[in-house]
Amino acid sequence: MRAGFAWDIPERLNIAEVCCERWARRHPDRIAVRHIGPPDELWTYGDLKVASDSLAAHLAGRGVGRGDRVAIVMGQNPRVLVAHLAAFKLGAISLPLFTLFGEDALRYRLSDSGASAVIVEAASEDKVRAVTDAPVILSTKARAGETSLDEAMAEVASVSVVDTDRDDPAVMIYTSGTTGDPKGVLHGHRFLYGHLPCVELAYGGFPQAGDVAWTPADWAWIGGLMDMALPSLFYGVPLISHRFAKFDPAAAYALMREEGVTGAFLPPTALRLLRQSPAPDGLRLRAIGSGGEALGADLLDWSHGALKCPINEFYGQTEANLVVAACDGMMTRAPGAMGLPVPGHDVAVLGPEDRPVAAGEVGEICVTTPDPVMMLRYWNKPEATARKIVNGWLRTGDLATIRADGQLTFHARDDDVITSAGYRIGPVEIEQALCTHPDVTLAAVVGEPDPIRTQIVVAHVVLRAGAEVSDAALQTLVRDKVSAHLVPRKIIRTDTLPMTATGKILRRALRPD
Repeated sequence: MRAGFAWDIPERLNIAEVCCERWARRHPDRIAVRHIGPPDELWTYGDLKVASDSLAAHLAGRGVGRGDRVAIVMGQNPRVLVAHLAAFKLGAISLPLFTLFGEDALRYRLSDSGASAVIVEAASEDKVRAVTDAPVILSTKARAGETSLDEAMAEVASVSVVDTDRDDPAVMIYTSGTTGDPKGVLHGHRFLYGHLPCVELAYGGFPQAGDVAWTPADWAWIGGLMDMALPSLFYGVPLISHRFAKFDPAAAYALMREEGVTGAFLPPTALRLLRQSPAPDGLRLRAIGSGGEALGADLLDWSHGALKCPINEFYGQTEANLVVAACDGMMTRAPGAMGLPVPGHDVAVLGPEDRPVAAGEVGEICVTTPDPVMMLRYWNKPEATARKIVNGWLRTGDLATIRADGQLTFHARDDDVITSAGYRIGPVEIEQALCTHPDVTLAAVVGEPDPIRTQIVVAHVVLRAGAEVSDAALQTLVRDKVSAHLVPRKIIRTDTLPMTATGKILRRALRPD
């Protein structure tokens, strides 16, 4: 597949054109989004066009134009997509932000980006107004004398999509800030195409007739937006929209069954929660895509048995997403392995002097430049950009090994590595082993300073409500499943683990000062 692959990306490209306009011209009544409310809503491509045209015209009338940043602070619903499309039509840059962000997080991102407009849901409006004086603030619920978002979308007006190059800026997504201040990752219109090869493989030959797509992941995260939402619009696959106040396994099963979901992007935490509830009959899932951390054999086996479909894993980061994948039917699956580079992406594991490492050796995952899915640059951070892209490689900062069959196996983020008694230890495989215990729902492993060993391995675990598990039982589990030198010397029980807004465990918050 890699040998026969060639990119076919138009020189002149606008995401709004390929994800909305072309469908609206040919099939205006084709279903684009089904929103499960309350209230329930059905949006066709014709509806998306009319609403995004009207919103674009409203924003243009208030001074928003090419290159301006349009922040979007809304939970999963069709208006999020309308806002992105409206920004693209103006040649502006959409800036998705989580509704869970507090004032400090919003203040930093809105200030750093210099957002000209903020489109916000009513529940987050007070936070937004407290931290920004953006010229345009459009809320789902208007204040006296102001226009609401729905009113702006109803101001029927047509606009022409701005003529943009595939390398023109389209979307800016901030990193989670696990290694310093969050950085605005600026992507061009081409990065939609950069995601497509992996999307097609991960969801089992996507798209096919009758496909329906869904993810519980917030569309403010690159995973929710680019691993599912915008590719679904591009392919004309109906996208299910629903906002869970808190992920509920039974409700998620019911939604997938009732809506006939065939392809779902489910982060590892959601999969672990689903495994705790019985799967109903009547699911139509053909494949599940997952990313963010490696999965163990227990989850992969469970999905085949309970859901009757594979979990296909993929790897990437905000700066270069979906570049490695492990997919059933494409390779011999090795539990815990990340898989192989996706067609169209050249990925290597490099050691000192940027030399590829031998099988079994630890090196840094690097992506060859240029690559369609790769960022244009960090926003207003040329020094950080220069450190990220060096000598023709985008350096991920993630460590991995290469198996004899060429598959990559994740080791750790460079700053998550634990050095103990001369060993360089990655936390992932220890966490995977701990989570195979039926009473462990989440686990995070960090290093703690030790005068003899440099560091010792410390495991923070969340147990199922009411469960009691001894240290010895968990230590034996790690010893038996992984290795004696990886056994945690300290185990800390906790009710919750700190997480980023994207649902990744924030290990640095667990490290002792």
